[in-house]
Amino acid sequence: MKRLVLETTAPFQGLPELVADREGLFEREGLQVVWADRDKAGPVKQVDVSITSPRQVDPFLSHGKLFEQGQADMYNACEWGNYCRVGATGAGSRQLGRRAIVCYSAMVVAPGSPVFTPQQLANRVIGVPFYFGTHYIAIHMLEGFVRREEIKLCFAPNGSRHRLDAVLRGEIDAATLTEPHVSLAEQKGCRIVCEALFHGTEVASDRVDAETYAAFNRAVREAVRRINANKRAYLHYFIDYHGKSDPEVAAMTIDDLRESRLQVCDPAPIPADEMQRTYDWLKSWDMLDGAQSPQQLVNPEVQQYAHRAAE
Repeated sequence: MKRLVLETTAPFQGLPELVADREGLFEREGLQVVWADRDKAGPVKQVDVSITSPRQVDPFLSHGKLFEQGQADMYNACEWGNYCRVGATGAGSRQLGRRAIVCYSAMVVAPGSPVFTPQQLANRVIGVPFYFGTHYIAIHMLEGFVRREEIKLCFAPNGSRHRLDAVLRGEIDAATLTEPHVSLAEQKGCRIVCEALFHGTEVASDRVDAETYAAFNRAVREAVRRINANKRAYLHYFIDYHGKSDPEVAAMTIDDLRESRLQVCDPAPIPADEMQRTYDWLKSWDMLDGAQSPQQLVNPEVQQYAHRAAE
């Protein structure tokens, strides 16, 4: 049995991996998956409006933290953030391909907000967790409506519940959230201004060889098949995971969640043209140092072999 240590993941970013683990699919492929808690020290819970750039924040504040310390073999996070983390790695990390879940996110404002359209978010303070998918997707969503210089971001905590509370307290004008907190925000009267989906990737070092990653992907592909066959049967993961520490989420039922917001597909290599566009976009925002080409941020041999072998 091959032992594989993964950084912990929430359902909105890793549901297929959680299903593969709980339903014995990793074990069937000869993998013993161990979860390392990347947030055991506790997340930062306060908004800091003085922090307005990812340059002021450690890219390994959460995702990749244990990996960089040699305490995990692999982790998954949003694709944009992983380009930046791999570019800054001290542990030889490389992306191995896209994860299975396509993450849903929405920009929300408080019930009494005067903002009804994305254009009205120009020069308003938007709380984001820098280097997380909800940071980058906020920029992507707003770029089509306002000028770059009118996008005003500040540091907000990792964990959608903290950002939702900050919106409700009036500390920030808007925030991007993931499920189940988008649905909870709607229950509280918050307004969705725009929404979108985004990819993430798996990151590992050479400790994860192509055969191991292929076995991992076979298990995940089976989990994807099961989820897509009956999405409703897996919505409880979102409530169970967050409800352990949040009574309001615990009180929700699967009827409060939308199946359409749960999108999963087979893990796959990052397409070369999309990789180049992502690289160029991050460079244009001065968020990526070091790498002279996007190919330096992936392990092409493991990526190609492992995904073919998993089919």
